[in-house]
Amino acid sequence: MHSISLPGQLNPCAHLLGHPGRPSRILVVDDLPDNCFLIQTLLQEEGYEISTANSGAEALERIHQSPPDLLLLDVMMPGIDGYEVTRRIRQNPDIPFLPILLITAHDQPSLVRGLDLGADEFIRKPVDVDELVARVRSLLRLKHSVDERDRIAYQREDFVSRLAHDLRTPLIAADRMLHLLEEGALGELTPAMAEAIEVMLRSNQNLLHLVNSLLEVYRYEAGRKTLVLKPVDLIELAEEVIAELTPLAQQKSLSLNLLNDLPAEEAMVMGDRIELRRVITNLLGNALKFTDHGGVIITLQANSDHLTLAVTDTGQGIPATDLPYLFECFTQGNHRRPGSGLGLHLSHCIIEAHQGTLQVDSTVGQGSTFTVTLPRPQSLPQGESVSA
Repeated sequence: MHSISLPGQLNPCAHLLGHPGRPSRILVVDDLPDNCFLIQTLLQEEGYEISTANSGAEALERIHQSPPDLLLLDVMMPGIDGYEVTRRIRQNPDIPFLPILLITAHDQPSLVRGLDLGADEFIRKPVDVDELVARVRSLLRLKHSVDERDRIAYQREDFVSRLAHDLRTPLIAADRMLHLLEEGALGELTPAMAEAIEVMLRSNQNLLHLVNSLLEVYRYEAGRKTLVLKPVDLIELAEEVIAELTPLAQQKSLSLNLLNDLPAEEAMVMGDRIELRRVITNLLGNALKFTDHGGVIITLQANSDHLTLAVTDTGQGIPATDLPYLFECFTQGNHRRPGSGLGLHLSHCIIEAHQGTLQVDSTVGQGSTFTVTLPRPQSLPQGESVSA
């Protein structure tokens, strides 16, 4: 068994929350001290806080310790040049957004290379003072806009998380109390009272399910979800979910079947059983909800690298205009069926965390097929951190 944590900081926007009135910090990197001194002098007159580094390695170390608001980076340096510094910064997810202004004396192809690697702007040597100040101001406006966007997003996510936690406690208490009432703990119920309590219990459970889904979505999106990886038998898991949902299929006179020719040893994946069960339950539950005639089929297939689980229904289908947005949060499409719009988004997060894919193929009036593809055990890293 392996536990893996999806990477994330306790406070993803901690770098945004302090010193709102401080001057913008700029790191100037050039292997020639005279060049660093010249740019430092020019920008300090504009009120910026300037620090310098004389090599790519020193720049990366300073950025790792305390990321600046803007990086002015000479392209040609011995050792780690400006291109490599740019590449490493853009490939490091732990570095918050950092605008990079390349300083170069070279021709157009070198500029194209720098921009392709992730630089935001460039300026040619010899540096024109007015142009330098204008580009610095432009990139700092970009930096502050991105930081403000991230701060608002973090506040929204934090609000949702706190609200969901606060709602969950009274909902659980209400659920237990309603069950006690339903069982007659406080006296015998009349038929009318029993029916009313059943409606309240069902509504409370729906709300609790919504709150729990919100919390799960938040954990995945914030990188705070821990998966427990162990061998999972997809045949057994699919049969378990089918048995649970068969009464719902019978209520609608729908068939619900598993088509599988795989031997048990071929149907194993390395994954979190609870989370994969959640995905299959979501996909089957949706298929049954949107199917009024015919039925739903689960199909299992395998090749040397992947296992595929497909859920096919004969329901109303999904319009082509809705398909690009189907896995987005709170997307419900143009239908009148009840739902939160969280199930498919959460399922997509779960499958991505397992390094798999979730895809849909649908025709209006004919039905839909949702296909989950998961790596075979030998292909899936065990005990490593993965991003949701």
